[in-house]
Amino acid sequence: MSANRLIYLPLGGAGEIGMNCYVYGYGPEGHERLIVVDLGVTFPDMEGSPGVDLIMADISWLEARADRIEAIFITHAHEDHIGALGLLWPRLKKQVYARRFTATIGRLKLDESGLPLDAITTVAPRPAIVEAGPFRVQFVPVSHSIPESSALVIDTPAGRIFHSADFKIDHNPVVGEPWDDDAIRAIVAERPIKALMCDSTNVFSTHAGRSESTLGPALKELIQKSGGMVVATTFGSNVARLKTLAEAARAADRSICVLGRSMRRMLSASEETGVLTGFPRLVSPEEALEIPRRNLMLLVTGSQGERRAASAQLSRGKYLGLQMKEGDTFLFSSKTIPGNERPVLKIMNAFSEMGVDVVDDSGGLYHVSGHANRPDLEHVHRLLLPDMLIPMHGEHRHLREHVKIATESGIAAEIAVNGMMMDITGETPQVAEYIETGRQYLDGNVLIGAMDGVVRDRIRMALNGHVMVTVILDEGNAPLGEAWVELSGLPDIGRGERALAATLETDLSDFLETAGAKVLRDDDKLDEALRRIVRQVTMEEIGKKPEVTVVVSRLQAE
Repeated sequence: MSANRLIYLPLGGAGEIGMNCYVYGYGPEGHERLIVVDLGVTFPDMEGSPGVDLIMADISWLEARADRIEAIFITHAHEDHIGALGLLWPRLKKQVYARRFTATIGRLKLDESGLPLDAITTVAPRPAIVEAGPFRVQFVPVSHSIPESSALVIDTPAGRIFHSADFKIDHNPVVGEPWDDDAIRAIVAERPIKALMCDSTNVFSTHAGRSESTLGPALKELIQKSGGMVVATTFGSNVARLKTLAEAARAADRSICVLGRSMRRMLSASEETGVLTGFPRLVSPEEALEIPRRNLMLLVTGSQGERRAASAQLSRGKYLGLQMKEGDTFLFSSKTIPGNERPVLKIMNAFSEMGVDVVDDSGGLYHVSGHANRPDLEHVHRLLLPDMLIPMHGEHRHLREHVKIATESGIAAEIAVNGMMMDITGETPQVAEYIETGRQYLDGNVLIGAMDGVVRDRIRMALNGHVMVTVILDEGNAPLGEAWVELSGLPDIGRGERALAATLETDLSDFLETAGAKVLRDDDKLDEALRRIVRQVTMEEIGKKPEVTVVVSRLQAE
């Protein structure tokens, strides 16, 4: 066997924001022992993945090497880091390690999928160590927009890795642990950092990041000035923001009602694990109906325009008996993730038509990011002084910019996108291999591959419509009656005010009457001919070439 090497392989989250899944390996080439960091999801859109429920990394490469996996580590409880745990764990079946709050959310996901809850081990933060084959892993508390987010210090025989996960520099995050420069310096003093895998989300933001604690005064002022009911939406996992909003509501003499299962679950888990204390008392939706509107505030899910979340439900009418009215205020205390602009604007306009005052964060008063901005990233580079840096958690443009920043400060850096295995054994990162990777979809309750054709066919039908052709042939392969068609997603009337279905049926029946016996005997030839006629006719009549399904029924002689 060859000499041992240290490898890094992103399967999701590098070249995109979301769907995080990273692999580290150490050992002889092709026989490395492996650990997995995060199993996250991203969310579909109607344009590229219609009908899909969730998207996650294709872990076929990992599944084929499951006997070499030592453990799975989850850095925090955001869906793009933990959302696929219940779906993908059965294919790996390795022990999962996470801190208390994250473990609580993880067990809920395992429970929903009928999986063993003891698959997750709760780990204390550094200096506690998890031994996983050649790896020794510590959870390092960092500030982020969810409680108990952690970077990972991964010690290997080839050097120390600092996997930042998602973080920001916030010395007063309201809920959760603050950023601690001294703790980071202690890590470096203990053993130099060979490689930094670093969050790149806000690399283009040139101003220093703001603390969560700075939002309180502006939120209090907004809520106090509002006359009717106030409704605010934010990420359900941003427990600190929920506490700030709730405290601002109580200062304005408003009762608080939470709408949305995911938000209630996050609050419950936060209180259960002790990361959230002193949250104001909540009222139920039934109690909220009896409270004057000027004394009520709703905290609701759906900051990204999710169709089934509470925000969207309220924009369409009543939700649990509650509804928006003229003079109310709706606040988006959140940033719209790129790609979600359309559904968010739809909700905003629906509220506007009701006479509701819609407030967003365009002025920067009511939301701060959970990710480090460029000056903060540069600060972390200086603290850690890594030999090399590989950016992650960003689109390609983010990764490229982060590499530029690192290189300018003398750090060896390289872009590694999903499927690019990096050898980080030496002084600089080197491409070792390209792994075939991609996406898989949760479609209903079934996992399908992105290349299986299911979604592709769905898109083609959505764009071009569908025609079902049914033909019956007798024992001698002669047409029995006329062909008939069923149209889906196509106009009924074509050129010259002719009914499209009738035109198709006439042309298909004419073909069947004149087709030779050789074609009528051969299912493949008959199928091909009928499809060709449908596409020619529909192109002439409506300018479309639809998807076509041909059903040929043959009567058998008794």
